[in-house]
Amino acid sequence: MSSQHTAPRPLSLAAELEAAQELAIRAGAILVEHFGSDDPVRWKASDDPVTAADYCASKMLVTELRRLFPQDGIISEEEPVDPYQARRQRVWFLDPLDGTQEFVEGCGEFSVLIGLAIGGVPKLGVIYEPASPRMICAIAGEGAFALEHHQRVRLSVSPETESDRVIFARSRSHHTPIVDDVMERMGVRTVITRGSLGTKVGMIARGTAHAYVHAGTRTYQWDTCAGEVILQEAGGSLTDMNGHALHYGGADLRNLHGVVASNGKIHHKLIQAAQARASAAGV
Repeated sequence: MSSQHTAPRPLSLAAELEAAQELAIRAGAILVEHFGSDDPVRWKASDDPVTAADYCASKMLVTELRRLFPQDGIISEEEPVDPYQARRQRVWFLDPLDGTQEFVEGCGEFSVLIGLAIGGVPKLGVIYEPASPRMICAIAGEGAFALEHHQRVRLSVSPETESDRVIFARSRSHHTPIVDDVMERMGVRTVITRGSLGTKVGMIARGTAHAYVHAGTRTYQWDTCAGEVILQEAGGSLTDMNGHALHYGGADLRNLHGVVASNGKIHHKLIQAAQARASAAGV
């Protein structure tokens, strides 16, 4: 018997990706059906709306994923969080309507986010923008792709390294002075404003933007799981504002130290600018 060990085979998540793509399209159809309607809007906070579209899309996604993958944990923004679900080895993180504020305002910058983490690490992601319609997806180790006209087009981040040429994707609804300060320290000249976090991360993965920063604790694991694996597979980086990896699962689902996403080439500059800002503010 040979003493050589065979390298472990890559984890195959083809069935999971196919299911996530189909479910994202179905969720997007629900959102489009409600888009522009006079459905009542509830407010979880003064700037955090939720609509019937959020709930309907969430219910469908959770029901179908539970049927398809009964052993997996499922965490959706619009469902009560069961701590047991978050502690499972495989956990789906869902934002059925990322960019609800834009959705309510009649702006098409919203998306469906479906991510799968295994052992606390993102392994699969789908971002679907139904108003476009446009879909990007990835499996860890297999690259990131856009699905265009029934063809898979590989995604790759921009190679830009010069700060004054950086295109910064800034939040339309949750903009803060901290982000302005980071951009000023970086010497950023060009800013694109968009709604959904998924849309902004997708722009970086496509190479049409280079950086995005969200300071504070107002993003959650369902906001970043799908986008993180897609961006990494496109050659970019997504960390907290200290440059540390995000972890998925656990008791607290917030990203407690913010989010920094980039093409990877300028990531250290963004982290340095964010830390300099924090130091100046005495944080």
